[in-house]
Amino acid sequence: MFSQKSGLLCIFKARLSRQIVLWIFASIVVIETVILIPSYQRREDELMNRIEDISLEIFNSIVSLTQTSMMSDDSFQIKVKNTLTKDSVILGVAIYNSEGKLIETIGEAPEINFEQLENKKILRKRSRDGKRYDIAWSADYLGINYTLIARHNASNIQTKLYEYIGRITLLVIVISIFVTLVTMLVLGETLIAPVLRLRDDLMAVGEALSKNGNQVKFYSLSVQRQDELGEVMMAFNQMFDRVSTEIEQRKQAERFLSAEQEKSEALLLSILPEPIAEKLKEGKKNIADVFAEVTILFADLVGFTHLSEKINPIQLVNLLNEIFSGFDELTDRYGLEKIKTIGDAYMVVGGLPEPRPDHAEATAEMALDMQQGIVKFNAQNNMQLSIRIGINTGPVIAGVIGRKKFIYDLWGDAVNTASRMESHGILNTIQITEATYSYLRGKYILEPRGSIMIKGKGWMNTYFLIDRAKKI
Repeated sequence: MFSQKSGLLCIFKARLSRQIVLWIFASIVVIETVILIPSYQRREDELMNRIEDISLEIFNSIVSLTQTSMMSDDSFQIKVKNTLTKDSVILGVAIYNSEGKLIETIGEAPEINFEQLENKKILRKRSRDGKRYDIAWSADYLGINYTLIARHNASNIQTKLYEYIGRITLLVIVISIFVTLVTMLVLGETLIAPVLRLRDDLMAVGEALSKNGNQVKFYSLSVQRQDELGEVMMAFNQMFDRVSTEIEQRKQAERFLSAEQEKSEALLLSILPEPIAEKLKEGKKNIADVFAEVTILFADLVGFTHLSEKINPIQLVNLLNEIFSGFDELTDRYGLEKIKTIGDAYMVVGGLPEPRPDHAEATAEMALDMQQGIVKFNAQNNMQLSIRIGINTGPVIAGVIGRKKFIYDLWGDAVNTASRMESHGILNTIQITEATYSYLRGKYILEPRGSIMIKGKGWMNTYFLIDRAKKI
């Protein structure tokens, strides 16, 4: 059982407690700050008004004397100058006649001049450092023929304002700390401490489940609470009892299912496109789709059959695997779909099982890279292999056939024409049909081969794909 001392210590160590303290404290500080700003301004205005009242009273007495004794300009200036020696608040005065002409500057010159006063009766201005405060009274306001601009000593105002802020700030801090502590003590006893006990129980649950334990008694159940937290504790214990009786069986079943699923998915993805594999997993048996426009590529390694008579089978398979593995990488790079290999022939298609508008361009890119791949292979292995590539674009039917050793394959005249482009091609060239040419022209360097006789098709106009068009 928690002691009172340790319970309070846990309350203040808890992150939730610290967040509550921070938010309460910050809220009070913000509220008091919002209140302090207008209070500060009122206090500043009050101190300024005191200075203004003092100087205005002095000048009003001078004005009254001027009006009763008809004092001359010189006498008026002397009277003002004598006034400055009697009151240290006024540091200087500028006197203007009714025409705006400066008659006399006595003491420290104010920053305000007659032009700035314009048609205003009173103009006030405080210096940037806050140590000087200038006030201009127009002749109309004073009721005499002179405009007076006085400079005052306001250096002690900032000190008084700082003292005022200090007193208010101290009061705010004291109030904030008091309210925060009281709130934390109340919340700690009614909420934080029980939550911390429930947290310890949850940690104990994790350890118990990891060790397959099911006979655990929790401290939180010994506390009888007639509120929402008590209901949470009861539901927690019921949940643990249910989970602990079934968790081991579920773990065992999950391990078995996971292993079998990984095997099945790896097998399907190694021979089928992912969308087709998903359909098979969903239980679909007859999978066939019609694609209006795809581009089919057939490639044949010329000279590989003759090479097989000179090297042993293991070397032959390794070389063929190296070449076709490179082709597989190109298939992944350009987002194409490998259909199959037959001996030393390779078939790939662009635009299925997910249609794409650039299927012809992607297939052309792979064909050019396949040529470069064979050149590089020959240089590395000191061989003289050649490659013959044929490409055609058109509609096909694609689907899965067979129940055992099934394969994703294509059917249609477009497939046969692509195969004829390869078989009727020339070594180390890429022969394309007019349909593919219509997709690639302007983007690649293409040369017309002319009209040639294609077995089963008759005369056809074909083209050679030479290279990528240079960008200007």
